[in-house]
Amino acid sequence: MDYDLLTTQMRRLSLLAGAAIMEIYESDDFDVRAKSDDSPVTAADLAADKIISDGLAAAFPGVLIVTEEQAASHSHTAEQFLIVDPLDGTKEFVHRRGDFTVNIALVEAGQPTRGVVYAPAKGRMFFTRADGTSVEETGPFELDRVGTCREISVSVPDNGALLVVASKSHRDQATDDYINKYNVSDMRSAGSSLKFCLVATGEADLYPRLGRTMEWDTAAGHAVLTGAGGHVVRFDDHSPLTYGKPIYENPFFIAHAPGVELQPA
Repeated sequence: MDYDLLTTQMRRLSLLAGAAIMEIYESDDFDVRAKSDDSPVTAADLAADKIISDGLAAAFPGVLIVTEEQAASHSHTAEQFLIVDPLDGTKEFVHRRGDFTVNIALVEAGQPTRGVVYAPAKGRMFFTRADGTSVEETGPFELDRVGTCREISVSVPDNGALLVVASKSHRDQATDDYINKYNVSDMRSAGSSLKFCLVATGEADLYPRLGRTMEWDTAAGHAVLTGAGGHVVRFDDHSPLTYGKPIYENPFFIAHAPGVELQPA
């Protein structure tokens, strides 16, 4: 894999997809329909999916592309593949809350090694450079020219006063019960894969997810967090979260900065 080309293409395609999403987001109205699993899908999901999948296929012929919106891609797997959630946080999009992202990642040998997370409504972009380290680009977001970037790194956590982030749309009692096992100084909610990025930048120390997710929901954020020095582990046994699983479904997991004293499930 040409990682320089990959970084350029993932960033560029996320910007193009983000522009298409924002055009629909800023319109007076848009249709929302339910998929077979009752999750919502909009024209923005489909437009972004086409932009990204067509662009990746042209740039990386022969590499498997798995996308949320193309069910036929879910039955294949490979040692190396690209995985896409063209609009992560559709519920946030529908309710015009802004916490939605474009996610593109590369998985190699079961781990996401490169990725981009772009939140177009919030003007935040996080991506891994060719060497695998993570940055936040602060703009201006030009298609073919990278703007000002800053290297990002996880926090050095204080286990007596942890910063925790949890899902905005999927928070439940089980999650709260688990969080209550820790000494928490501040708690915030966020949507989509932005939660991984908040851990990656040191804005949070811990993100537990006790709910169903798919690999396309997590791979890009996982890659960004890894490139910032963080970890994503299974909730049950704290072993590394892996990718390429049957139907690309994740178990419960915990994203965290090293040094967080993880509590048992």
